[in-house]
Amino acid sequence: MRKNSIKNIRINEEVRRELSNIIRNDVKDPRINMMTSVTSVEVAPDLKTCKVYISVLGDRKARQDTMEGLNSSKKFIRGALARTVNLRNTPELTFLEDDSIEYGVMMSKMIDEVSKKDEREDD
Repeated sequence: MRKNSIKNIRINEEVRRELSNIIRNDVKDPRINMMTSVTSVEVAPDLKTCKVYISVLGDRKARQDTMEGLNSSKKFIRGALARTVNLRNTPELTFLEDDSIEYGVMMSKMIDEVSKKDEREDD
């Protein structure tokens, strides 16, 4: 199975959806921020490993605490994933921090500032 095959894309999307539900509803670790989202998932073609990209809305401490909470809950999350998604192998999870949403918000603010500055200069 190629990395970008239709089957792999479907598996990635299903695993992403289920991990989002598990983290939001089932994990009770107080370190995990309520504004945590799973932005994307990359399951290896052999279904042995899975990279989970996590975005956390908050300060640096909240992101750090959330990543620690997810890493300590890794076995529970993998077990819950095995019960909800019917795969030959349940992949080993690796949580990675994704800053793309925060970067997008920052870029949007910068664009707004530049456009306001241009409007003031035109007047």
